[in-house]
Amino acid sequence: MSDRPNILIVCTDQQRTDTLGCYGNDQVSTPHIDSLAQESALFENAFVQSPICSPSRGSFMTGRYPRTTGLRQNGQIMPPDEKPVSKLLADEGYLAGLVGKFHFGPGDPAIAKTTEPRIDDGFSEFNWAQSPMDMWGMNSDYTRFLKARGLHYETTPHDRSPWVLNGMPEDATEAAWCGTRTCEFIEKHASGDAPWFYVANIYAPHHPFDPPPSFMERWLDRLDEVPLPASTEDDLDAKTHYQRVDSDGAYGQVKSFIGGYGRNEMRDIDHRMVKAAYWAMCEHVDQQMGRILKALDDTGQRDNTIIVFMSDHGEMMGDHNIYLKGPYFYDAGIRVPFMIRYPGRIPPGRYRELLELVHLAPTLMDAAGATPYAGMQGRSLLDWLSGDETAKKGDDSVYCEYYNAMPYHVDPTAQLTMLRTETHKIVVDHSHDDGELYDLVADPQEINNLWRDPASLSLKADMLTKLTHRMAFTVDPLPPRLSEW
Repeated sequence: MSDRPNILIVCTDQQRTDTLGCYGNDQVSTPHIDSLAQESALFENAFVQSPICSPSRGSFMTGRYPRTTGLRQNGQIMPPDEKPVSKLLADEGYLAGLVGKFHFGPGDPAIAKTTEPRIDDGFSEFNWAQSPMDMWGMNSDYTRFLKARGLHYETTPHDRSPWVLNGMPEDATEAAWCGTRTCEFIEKHASGDAPWFYVANIYAPHHPFDPPPSFMERWLDRLDEVPLPASTEDDLDAKTHYQRVDSDGAYGQVKSFIGGYGRNEMRDIDHRMVKAAYWAMCEHVDQQMGRILKALDDTGQRDNTIIVFMSDHGEMMGDHNIYLKGPYFYDAGIRVPFMIRYPGRIPPGRYRELLELVHLAPTLMDAAGATPYAGMQGRSLLDWLSGDETAKKGDDSVYCEYYNAMPYHVDPTAQLTMLRTETHKIVVDHSHDDGELYDLVADPQEINNLWRDPASLSLKADMLTKLTHRMAFTVDPLPPRLSEW
């Protein structure tokens, strides 16, 4: 066994922080993740750098901002000269593997037949599935997994709500396939001389909301306990253009999989059923996390493995009259679960400091004793988390961006940026010369937009200045300066 730590990242898709017991949800049962949280550094205020899949994943996997990597949109291909942490660690002698979604390239079946277009990402084992659905004719590893068992991905509408589907049996879901492949990788490389780096990208709890029936069943008799969406009293006229559009149907009113998720077409029972299904999918993810942790224990690798649990972005879940995700930056969409377990180096604890996930890749490089990469814009958190009082702690502010990240918002295309401090948040809609401004102390639910409030002009100017400074410091540090002139 190598004296360098193995590294395991379990990254879910579109999971909010309030779906886990360790983040305060006393209705959802997530004992395995909660147990991991007790042994980890858990971050209560971790934020992604984009509310959309590809830009966010490209950012935390490279330690660079979306505008820097060039992967600003779903459907783009990561530029070939970018160096994700998987490639950097592979060059340092790590065996790198992946299962599930990656999203560094298009998932369009006209482009992605068996796998998405890949750059030199360092993965020697690459078991890919863009999503569980095979309706696009993709021959993904998950589809082949089902075919080997005489199955194919199949769902039916739930009889209580058309926005919820009866999913696959719990041992045949995409999440279960990810769990199986992860356990196989852990077992296969238990006695190897080289350390390993593995990313398990579970698609759940991303829509369509299709939990295994066995996980949905327990929620059906307690739907009255499931809360309705929050902040539906928002004055939509005071919000930005894209929120008004998406409140009548997600993704610019494009029908997504099974419906538009419009506020005027969903009943209270529909809202409760969707949230229950979403929570049931999170509980199923927790089941897979339990399998993965057991595989580490059974092979004696748990204490020599850095374990990261996280998500790529959140989910609006009807809050502020919006479902899914898009060009908006409420905490529900950009704040994610994030915890790191590193025995002997990072003591367990809870951290309230603001934190950008752009720091993940440099932290893992540091933990592996690997050579720093000059292009990274994030920084290692290892000294801070190891107890060095002189090390910089969290972030003074969080920066996020949305540059036409999805193709559904046009005339004009959506271009927005955001800066959040501990006390305030500003969002600039560059496409409409509009924006949002929130006092997070007085208004933590982000209901009252102060952008047009004459009494808030000084605050608005201060926050715009802070945002401008942050944008200036996302300029690519590459190529490096070689001399003074």
